[in-house]
Amino acid sequence: MSTGIMAADVVTTYATNAIKQLMEHEMFIDIDVLNSINRSKREIIVEVPLRRDDGKYVTFRGYRVQHNDARGPFKGGLRYHPTVDLKEVRTLAHLMSLKTAVVNVPFGGGKGGITCDPRQLSGRELETLTRNFTNLLGDNIGPLIDIPAPDVNTSAQVMAWIADEYSKRRGQCWGVVTGKPLEVGGSVGREDATGRGVMLITREAAKELGLEMSRAAVIFQGFGNVASFAAKLIHEELGARVVGLSSSKGAVYNAGGINIEAAERYYRKHGSMKGFTGGEWMTNEELLAQPCDVLIPCALGDAVNARNAARIKAKIVVEGANDCTSVEADRILQQQGVFVVPDILANAGGVVVSYFEWVQNLNNHYWGIDQVRKELERIMVTAYNKISSVSRESRISMRLAAYTVAMERIARAMILRGG
Repeated sequence: MSTGIMAADVVTTYATNAIKQLMEHEMFIDIDVLNSINRSKREIIVEVPLRRDDGKYVTFRGYRVQHNDARGPFKGGLRYHPTVDLKEVRTLAHLMSLKTAVVNVPFGGGKGGITCDPRQLSGRELETLTRNFTNLLGDNIGPLIDIPAPDVNTSAQVMAWIADEYSKRRGQCWGVVTGKPLEVGGSVGREDATGRGVMLITREAAKELGLEMSRAAVIFQGFGNVASFAAKLIHEELGARVVGLSSSKGAVYNAGGINIEAAERYYRKHGSMKGFTGGEWMTNEELLAQPCDVLIPCALGDAVNARNAARIKAKIVVEGANDCTSVEADRILQQQGVFVVPDILANAGGVVVSYFEWVQNLNNHYWGIDQVRKELERIMVTAYNKISSVSRESRISMRLAAYTVAMERIARAMILRGG
């Protein structure tokens, strides 16, 4: 669980609760179709060969789980990590099906990975491993079939290698992956897309609760790509005070506000917030218990759990990363009246802009940054309003509302397609 993936039974529990909600309120009647959404359509396991720089021949196990494509091609990240296994990838593929349905983009859900430590591979070895994996996946990926994207320990460069290898046999085809460099079919606005989406969702949640963000104190658990962009945007565009940031080794807290640019420079140089003079050093657990208006977990790991949920003082929790909140912690937060925006809505900005990149690739026509940001805001705000409306009308949590909307959209697409 070190890569921060929620246990499969957590996603299934939320999905099962959504099925009960749909059935109890007669919102949907085909229980068999709903139950089938908890199962993957296809699971691919391959042994990826690699000739190491020292001449040694080794293999690494690779996975691609294609969960559901009723609403469009499978879509989801590709991660390289020593703990990647089938259960983890299966769970994330399921989550992606729900996430794309929540924001209503025409994708299904997929996920992939290779069980390896990329830090132990040379640049040549990493490229060769990626190209070999691409060839083993063969026709199981493609712009109208399954579209990988960067995830843990993969990058725009890895996506460029995949696109190049795929194109060798099929003609130039940038749309096979998203998250590519701009020079080879990438989209402007992709790098900060998830963080910008978190900012937009935080803004909408604050509006709903009557919280003035210009007076709000915000804590981020984590300070990677998502948190660094979201922190900057929430401070600059919403005027909020960022009072807490964390890294894997610990956290800093400053009730008066942290200088985000200074913190980012320090983190990039040292890989940790330890020693940063702009706040008080403490453990990650201690940070979660500090006073704030908004808590945004953006790091890998079971951040909000049964041990610490009761100590959280935030009015709003916006899940910037997957696997933020355990089932028991979710119950505790609801009992305390904390407003939780679930991950399948809050961190969907990345897949939305991936959709834009895919559309641009298919049309060979590229957008400017203003158009990307305008369309991202439109889709994220529309999705928030839909989930919020279902939550209020049915008197259920935002999480259950999000799962309910997603499950119904997927199920209806399955029935309409027939077969």
